[in-house]
Amino acid sequence: MTACRPAVEEHIQACLASLSLECKVHLLTGASFWSTRPEPSIGLRSMVFSDGPSGVRGVVWDERVPSLNLPSGTALAASWDPNLAYRYGAALAAEARDKGVDVVLGPTINLHRSPLGGRSFEAFSEDPLLTAELASAYVRGLQDHGVGASPKHYVANDFETERFTANVEVDLRTLRELYLAPFERAVTEGGAWLVMSAYNSVRGTTMTENELLSTPLCTEWGFDGVVVSDWTAVRSTEPSARARQDLAMPGPRSPWREALVDAVRDGRVPEDAIDEKVRRLLRLAARVGALDVTAPSTALDIAALDVTAPSTAGPPPPIKDGPALAREVCAAGMVLLRNNGVLPWPVGGPASVAVIGEHAALSRTQGGGSATVLPEQISHPLEGLRAALPGARVGWSRGVPVHQGILALPLASLTDPDSAEPGLRARYLGADGQELLSENRRAANLVWLGTLPEGITTVELGTRYRATETAAMGLSVAAAGQVKVLVDGIPVLDTDLAPDGTSLGGALFAPPTAVVEVPAVEGNELEITVRYGVPEAIAAGRVAAITVGTSAPDWSVPDGIAGAVAAARDAEVAVVVVGTTARLESEGFDRADLNLPGAQDDLVRAVAAANPRTVVVINACAPVTMPWRDEVAAVLLSWFGGQEFGHALADVLLGHAEPGGRLPTTWPAAEADVPVLITRPEEGVLRYDEGIHIGYRAWARAGRTPAYPFGHGLGYTTWEISDLKVAAAMPGHSARVTVTLGNTGDRAGRQVVQAYLSKEGSAVDRPARWLAGFASVHAEPGTRHQVSLTLPARSFAHWDNGWHTEPGAYTVHVGTDAEHLPLSARISILPT
Repeated sequence: MTACRPAVEEHIQACLASLSLECKVHLLTGASFWSTRPEPSIGLRSMVFSDGPSGVRGVVWDERVPSLNLPSGTALAASWDPNLAYRYGAALAAEARDKGVDVVLGPTINLHRSPLGGRSFEAFSEDPLLTAELASAYVRGLQDHGVGASPKHYVANDFETERFTANVEVDLRTLRELYLAPFERAVTEGGAWLVMSAYNSVRGTTMTENELLSTPLCTEWGFDGVVVSDWTAVRSTEPSARARQDLAMPGPRSPWREALVDAVRDGRVPEDAIDEKVRRLLRLAARVGALDVTAPSTALDIAALDVTAPSTAGPPPPIKDGPALAREVCAAGMVLLRNNGVLPWPVGGPASVAVIGEHAALSRTQGGGSATVLPEQISHPLEGLRAALPGARVGWSRGVPVHQGILALPLASLTDPDSAEPGLRARYLGADGQELLSENRRAANLVWLGTLPEGITTVELGTRYRATETAAMGLSVAAAGQVKVLVDGIPVLDTDLAPDGTSLGGALFAPPTAVVEVPAVEGNELEITVRYGVPEAIAAGRVAAITVGTSAPDWSVPDGIAGAVAAARDAEVAVVVVGTTARLESEGFDRADLNLPGAQDDLVRAVAAANPRTVVVINACAPVTMPWRDEVAAVLLSWFGGQEFGHALADVLLGHAEPGGRLPTTWPAAEADVPVLITRPEEGVLRYDEGIHIGYRAWARAGRTPAYPFGHGLGYTTWEISDLKVAAAMPGHSARVTVTLGNTGDRAGRQVVQAYLSKEGSAVDRPARWLAGFASVHAEPGTRHQVSLTLPARSFAHWDNGWHTEPGAYTVHVGTDAEHLPLSARISILPT
């Protein structure tokens, strides 16, 4: 932890002593959806929180206040590069300071336990060590520049189904070795100033009341920061207040406040517990510059930052170019799964390219849900390739229908009837119909998180829409609640849209949709008015979401495939971009299967048969099955690549940048092969019966072969690993492993050397092998480098009511992924 100076601690104690019980308790509930309560009498200003973890949205979800859209957490993890994770965190710090944000709610460091997890794009990996290394660097990147990090969601929140209420049954060893391990490193090495407690229960107790908030978090790891709840996760007064939970968000409503004051006065909650919570809150305020100090400079130089930067960094230098970092991270995380020599394209690029697929023109740069930010601009693959190949013929064929639901009306076709500016007129009405606020909005998909006016009952959106074709238009509205639509003053729709289930996430991020056909004439304007009655249950939290648009276009699959095939035959190379949708990878729900949606598999097969130089780009974060993978020339995994996705993809295809990624999660050939799949609780309980065997560990234990193993990635050159050397080690001490790595190709490249451990005849249940260390190396062609890896002492230990290291012989396996480990040697752990 980054300790506060003794003088600061003395000041905090003096501030605490000056506060009344009522004042202290009220500080422990947020003042608003995104901010804490100020206390001018002690020089405490409000602290502002913002959603992360791949961008900083700020306190408003507003297209008029854009944010840097970095690649997803899984894309960052695919780089296997803690230095890059540090710079990523620093870029977020720059954004946060620019928006007046003190705390970023990230990183998400839950594990990829099952490939069906709907929100895994936010998280890093299936492996606790890789996750821990990246999490620690990310946290330091934020906090070295004065912005608090809040690793989340503590703990075992590795699923979305019933995440508010489900109880995770998991043994203590598994909890310690897998799910708590990344949080431990984020605290003990990253020095996290906050940790976010999760919604779910663990071993029968909801996390905001769980003893795990005290032990191991505070007692063993020395955490002296703030445990902030996930939003609305504090659902009791006394049990949560007696626990190590410190801050209940959002505010101003919560089960604490006056009820907690009464509980303290009645002796049901000790005042010492309140004092400790306030002390931690004031310590956080001192760290971010909110307690009687002036906040430091708001600018950062992302390009100059390094993982070794000291935690006492002075005023940061000016920011250079956040989009450049987004482009770099995107390329560094792309994983070349397969390549028969077609990539990289030759100097100058191909003369003609057939770009195919909906995702090529409307790609996914981020996952859905609270992680969403609104970037100023997005580079999609089609745009990126056309910009990079100005002299080539780059055509686009839509292929097969993929996107479902609703496509928001485009800004270019909308006119605010009040101001005549582009966009819509948004009016916020109270119970008696009075106007509380009126504003111009520049998008037809709107979300409010704690920012609706108090007392609102109705959102009215009005616009003049200029039709782009003469046809029956499927005018659509997505929202949870009562919706009325008028076109040219005539009512055309009046319905109550009820969300599936009771999840707030589902209501906000995947609301139900109503469609009505409206005749339209190209070039003519339709006067559209939508009145949305915000349900009282969500209006009370000042949250809502609504999208006005058209039904996602549908067309004949055979015609779409035929058009794509014709385009592929007529081009030198074909690039097919396939992927998932916002209805598959988002906060609020898990996936039903691992298939690509629609007829995308049929599309790929048909294009590959028409053009042997077909490259498939997978625009998804969670694993998908690829039954055609051996039929195409190359497969490139791009994840959700951030706002510079298209430009980064062109860099990689043309060889200006290497696809530097390695898989942070195992990708299966078939769903039936996956050893750990279940994300849906049964009768409210989700059992982690697989124990410590998840991800590649489970694959090895089951003796199954995936399509692409954990750690896999090809790059653009060839490598040779040799000369493994290891040394004996004492329990409690790290071990050193060295190998020689040679670049045997004709291009510079990057390789990730990976070391795994195994122990035959162990007295305890162990994985067949487990990641113990890794190092990334950049090498010029024809050069050889000695690579040194440190295997932490914890890599040899197991949990049994304490950490224990079994002495004896272990085997170190070194290679380039979890299955291709050509070097091995014994390493002895000497008894104490």
